[in-house]
Amino acid sequence: MNGTRRIKIGLTLGLLLTTAGLAGCSTSNSASTISLPPTAPRTVAESQADRDHAKLVEAFGGEIRSPAAHQLLTDIVNRLVQASDRPSETFQVTILNSPVANAFALPSGRLYVTRGLLALANDTSEIAAVLSHEIAHVTLRHASQRNELQARSSLITRVTENVLNNAAEAAVVRDQSRMTLASFSRAQELEADQAGVKVLARAGFDPFGAPRLLTALGRSATNADAGRGNGTELGSTHPATSERISQAQQAARRASAPGIGEADKARYLAAIDGLAYGDDPADGVVRGRAFIHARLGVSFEAPIGFTLENTSQAVLGASVDGARRLLFDAAETPNGQSLEEVLRSTWSDSIEPGSMETATINGLPVATALSRGKEWNFRLSAIRIGTTTYRLIMAAKAGSGDLDGTFRQTLATVRHVQADEARSVQPFHLKVITARDGDTAETLSARMPVSERPLERFTLLNGLDRSGPLKGGESYKIVVD
Repeated sequence: MNGTRRIKIGLTLGLLLTTAGLAGCSTSNSASTISLPPTAPRTVAESQADRDHAKLVEAFGGEIRSPAAHQLLTDIVNRLVQASDRPSETFQVTILNSPVANAFALPSGRLYVTRGLLALANDTSEIAAVLSHEIAHVTLRHASQRNELQARSSLITRVTENVLNNAAEAAVVRDQSRMTLASFSRAQELEADQAGVKVLARAGFDPFGAPRLLTALGRSATNADAGRGNGTELGSTHPATSERISQAQQAARRASAPGIGEADKARYLAAIDGLAYGDDPADGVVRGRAFIHARLGVSFEAPIGFTLENTSQAVLGASVDGARRLLFDAAETPNGQSLEEVLRSTWSDSIEPGSMETATINGLPVATALSRGKEWNFRLSAIRIGTTTYRLIMAAKAGSGDLDGTFRQTLATVRHVQADEARSVQPFHLKVITARDGDTAETLSARMPVSERPLERFTLLNGLDRSGPLKGGESYKIVVD
């Protein structure tokens, strides 16, 4: 859960119920007598690109300063650009402080890779495949093409609704436009995959790094969705992972034979050794059943048997069977709004008459209430710490247990975190170790201080198909304090 500026004010019931469990320096010298030519004025496009970059970096938690990783990525990009059809293009790489595996590009030539994606890749060819894919989006003008299609769709809708005065037909046109745009974006992803693999091989990298990384991304998405219990694969605007993997494998076979291109696992692992992993304490971390947000100064502990997940909107939790859920978030509220008014204004369903209560817990003012639905019952609370209001919502299927007792037990753990304790919360890091004879995925994953499926996480981080014996002398990634 990030700062309150990123948290939705309105409580989304669907979020609670569909989630089942289970982010250089400058110097000056005033005494200098050297005359420098005036800096060329920034163009409108360059100024807009700078603003877009600043907004994007802020939205993803800032930029990670990792000289070794940044140098490796820059070297890879330079090789890819020289091997492309447009070697005169200029690209810059930024590593974003997000635990989510993601990468994207702006038309200006800005490339972005999250530390979550760096943790998932296992050699230079895999991360080069991602960068080659994003470079292809820029050189193929995909962003501009999407903008042009969106503009045409919007124009047609306005003409249908305003000029022809036909709102019903305009709605049909909007739906058709959305489907066209989604199909268009899917085609662009596949086109960027194909172009990216060609450049990857041309630059001397192992082109099979592309399907390997796509496989890891697919496993990562599947694991996350299994934790959330929604059974989805990827966004509707992207081709299914299996389709992308299949086509990337075909493109790799056309480009080269297996084992011919460069992978350089040793250099890649050395570059990411020590990289921060998982949640940033400044945005809140999950440690077992506890959630601690160092910057906002708040903590709580989930009931026994619950698993927590920290998202950008809220902290979500659920029991193993999914019959009990919780949501914890923060809301921007008008000055002077009472906690009772917070619950009434943010809870869309009706609150049980007479159930509203106020109390003081751990020195904090609290308001609680009850709401009953056909299948689910809800216990609601609003807690104020300083000027920030937090909401703890617990839900249980009718007849699934003592909702009130579990809710009160959890509410009693909500507390203000003092500065000394907040500073003691440190992020996890990646550590590259050498396996000894007899080491297994089970023994190494047991060393990781993570409570959420450590064995699955270890195999995913290392691109392993299954658990079991490891190769003595081989390097593997683990998570450490």
